[in-house]
Amino acid sequence: MIKANNIGLEVSASITTDACSQKLRNLAFVLCMFSYLFGGSVATLMSVYLPVAIPELLGEKQITEEHMGEIGAYIGAAFLYGWGIGGLMFGVVSDRIGRVKSLTLATGLYGIATLLTVFVSHWYMLIGCRFVAGMGIGGVLLISTVYLSEIWPVRTRPVILGVLAVAFPIGIVTSGGINILFAHWRDAFWVGVIPVLTALTMSRWLPESEAWKSAQERYHSNTANLWDATNRPNLLKGTVIFGSVLIGLWGIFSWIPTWVQSLLPSGHTGQQERGMTMMLLGIGGIVGGAVSGFLVKAIGARKSLIFAFFGCACMSFVLFLSNTLFSPIVYLEMAFLALFFGISQGVLSSYIPQLFPTVIRATAAGFCFNIGRFFTATSVFFVGAMVAFFGGLSHALLTFSVAFLVALIAAFVGKKVDK
Repeated sequence: MIKANNIGLEVSASITTDACSQKLRNLAFVLCMFSYLFGGSVATLMSVYLPVAIPELLGEKQITEEHMGEIGAYIGAAFLYGWGIGGLMFGVVSDRIGRVKSLTLATGLYGIATLLTVFVSHWYMLIGCRFVAGMGIGGVLLISTVYLSEIWPVRTRPVILGVLAVAFPIGIVTSGGINILFAHWRDAFWVGVIPVLTALTMSRWLPESEAWKSAQERYHSNTANLWDATNRPNLLKGTVIFGSVLIGLWGIFSWIPTWVQSLLPSGHTGQQERGMTMMLLGIGGIVGGAVSGFLVKAIGARKSLIFAFFGCACMSFVLFLSNTLFSPIVYLEMAFLALFFGISQGVLSSYIPQLFPTVIRATAAGFCFNIGRFFTATSVFFVGAMVAFFGGLSHALLTFSVAFLVALIAAFVGKKVDK
């Protein structure tokens, strides 16, 4: 669901693509799609299986919500920290060693970490695997977009990048399907074989970007002007808006399957309900992302953000305040919440970069996106304490909806970019 790393990338129309045949470009697109899609699956797969994986690793049949929240927060925070570090690190790496080598490394990294999850015997080991998987996924989301931007013809480039962006929420839907298909959580993490094979294929067949080759000697950073008096206010606004959205999104998304499980009768496995939940979240991201472009065209980016954030906040309150037992209405409310989530992500793809001048746009947007992930990881880390303080998971998750109100205020007073 999340497209933030696809933004602010400027590629000259004069980029050379003749050295890369259309057949190889098509192969590059398919492999990037696979890496991007299964990145979405791996990112959310642990959330689906958390209620069954943690008790097994602890050697206990049942654990309290507070204990589940505490351990789950460590696992979720480790993944998000890894994602942020990977998003920052692999951008630098790709400028140094090339797009294909770095994309292969990032894809193989999260694939191997996912496979190692099958064999973990303690939740400490699980934290390490999720951290490394997050690093790889953070790299994939950035580099795959840069790589395709540099090798694809200008005329059809926006279409290809738009299709690529949808792959992540499709991966979220896939994680729900994996949960329905595999009852045991360890079996599900064998899905890591796919990105490993994808990485091996990348290393063998993908051509390096000619644009990167020609720019190697000219590479330099434009960060000198990042914090001047003109850009500083928008940099802070962009970080607050995107960081707040990430806090709300991951704080809620990561824990919705566990929350659904808590609404079910004792002894109910919840396998189907948790799987359907993740599929709805992914479908909402796909539909919302598709709708966002038309919404921006109709009312502008800033108003679209305000609409999306307001919808996220309202639906969060409805979902977590009106349900104490599971019923089909939960699916409907969750679908609307996911739709607003998807719209916000789609609109942010165009809004954040427009806050900055062209010369520092990619640098500034990358700063907003990845710094926000560190704030997100830190906030999600405290879910366990919040469950204990508020006396239940519903009220703890409801607290995260306040983040959407913060983003709403920041967007309301933010710079107008709807021209």
